[in-house]
Amino acid sequence: MVWFVVRRLLATALLLAVLSFLIFSLLYLAPGDIAKNLLGTKAVTPEALAAVRAQYHLDDPFLAQYWHWLSGVLTGDWGTSIRSGLPVADEIASRAGITVRLIVMGFLIAALVSIPAGVWAARRRGTWVDRTLVSGAVVGVSAPGFAVGLLLLFVFAVTLRWFPVYGTGEGFWGQLWHLTLPAIALAVGLGALVVQLTRAAVVRELDADYVTFQRSRGLSEARVMGTVLRNAAIPIVTSLGLMVTYLVGGTILVEVVFGLPGLGTQLQQAVLFKDVPVVQALTLITGLLVCLISLAVDLLYLAIDPRILRKAVTA
Repeated sequence: MVWFVVRRLLATALLLAVLSFLIFSLLYLAPGDIAKNLLGTKAVTPEALAAVRAQYHLDDPFLAQYWHWLSGVLTGDWGTSIRSGLPVADEIASRAGITVRLIVMGFLIAALVSIPAGVWAARRRGTWVDRTLVSGAVVGVSAPGFAVGLLLLFVFAVTLRWFPVYGTGEGFWGQLWHLTLPAIALAVGLGALVVQLTRAAVVRELDADYVTFQRSRGLSEARVMGTVLRNAAIPIVTSLGLMVTYLVGGTILVEVVFGLPGLGTQLQQAVLFKDVPVVQALTLITGLLVCLISLAVDLLYLAIDPRILRKAVTA
């Protein structure tokens, strides 16, 4: 067990090291002078270029520059924003709360609706309930998040005026109310995918021989479904892990559509204004979250099915 966890941690650390190197290298792949790219849209003078070269050690060898940047990242120094002149860490911290709340709300809405819907569709296989849910899931998967967001804004905010059009609100309930439509827009496509994956996993288990055996023994339907859900948990957990990783990156368009001052909007503005330190930091944070989520899903597999650990140990 310990060796399995250590192997996963080492693999995650190696992946993050490679990812950090690639993210830092993107600065050198951009066309033009690196110092001018770092200055973004600001006026370029010889003094400014010299100051940027000294600040970012651009006259040092490439690996020395990478190590200087990485050591700063590891100690919490993400650099200075080209656009605002503030520390990147402070810029990100001031916007992270909105994005985190949006991701959590989108995940809860998608998971609490899609998993029961998938199980219900599997148990009513071939009926109008199944066909309706599957058809709705196909439409949901096909609909882009920004299009769903615009539709929700037009119907529920502009026409019916049930929800605010923009803003983040004040206080817990105010923020919850303002983030409801963005969270639903973020959850629609992912929830539809989870419905399909959950239905497929449960249908496969319902066709297994052990289900027929348990029912022939007179076990209650609740106990039978408990066994079915436990055996179908791995693909469902995998789909939830994929859903969270998509939520991390999928907030960009949703935040832009609803005008939310979160990390997604910050990344869009940083790319637009060539704020390279902010782009590097947000890209690395996104990669870190995806790696940590994947690691958490791998470790969760052990609690669901110990056979995975035995296979990993003997491999």
